[in-house]
Amino acid sequence: MTARALAASALAALLTLGGAGGCAYIETKQRELIFRPVREIHATPADRGMAYEDVWIRVAGGDAGEAKIHGWFVPAARKAPAGGGPPPAVLYLHGVRWSLSGHLFRIARWREMGFDVLAIDYRGFGRSDGDLPSEAQTYADAQAAWEWLKARVPDASRRVVYGHSLGGAVAIELASRNADVAALVVESSFTSMQAMAARQGYGFLPVSLVLTERYDSLARIAAVRAPVLFVHGTGDGFVPPEMSEALYAAANEPKRLLLVEGASHSNASGYAFERYAAAVREIVAVGSGTHRACREAAPASC
Repeated sequence: MTARALAASALAALLTLGGAGGCAYIETKQRELIFRPVREIHATPADRGMAYEDVWIRVAGGDAGEAKIHGWFVPAARKAPAGGGPPPAVLYLHGVRWSLSGHLFRIARWREMGFDVLAIDYRGFGRSDGDLPSEAQTYADAQAAWEWLKARVPDASRRVVYGHSLGGAVAIELASRNADVAALVVESSFTSMQAMAARQGYGFLPVSLVLTERYDSLARIAAVRAPVLFVHGTGDGFVPPEMSEALYAAANEPKRLLLVEGASHSNASGYAFERYAAAVREIVAVGSGTHRACREAAPASC
């Protein structure tokens, strides 16, 4: 997902335009450069003392007409939040590297904040079917996981979507198409793939002409109606925090931006856990209240 990789993809695409199979090559090359799927599951929630369930979710559109993605459902550390009743649940969407094993530390923090967590590997990652992910596949995988979570947690006021890095773009796309998202949390994410390339000084390349994996969150965020929290570390060396500021500016109210001074691309939740957890609780409370009010006023539309 690096800008240098994207620029190389664009240049390679220019050299193959007009050649036989050029379009397929362009798409495949970009997917290879963006995604770094890891198959190995070297640790599970049990290695951190967390109970969990292995989850298998069917997704239409695999090579054989259907694919399966693998995930973990990790119950909250505290079964009853302060206000009583069952805990909220979050769909956890990771970025372009590592399988679920590489995200256990962040999954554990969501569990510690009092959330049931459904975390998935996209196709090509971990134990999920498939080989090389694509933008379209990540969107379809997230939607299938959302449908699974809706069946497990029927109360829309308890369902939250979270995405880290590229997972933030997937989360924004999901929330833009689903009105039953109580709240959205986007951490260390970007405005678009094209903007990432331009930001790193590759604006001279005609990226927009050859880009197939766009992840254009800035174009989608205005369609999100759920309350949204953007989180970014000011020391992020991969994605500049200004991109979260741009997403925040384009988002609808209610919204919040949390910039964590000195935090890197991966450790905002650990660097300032209490501030992070307070911001999450605040945005989720707003979203949960909105959904409850909607059900009381016009349940058919919620």
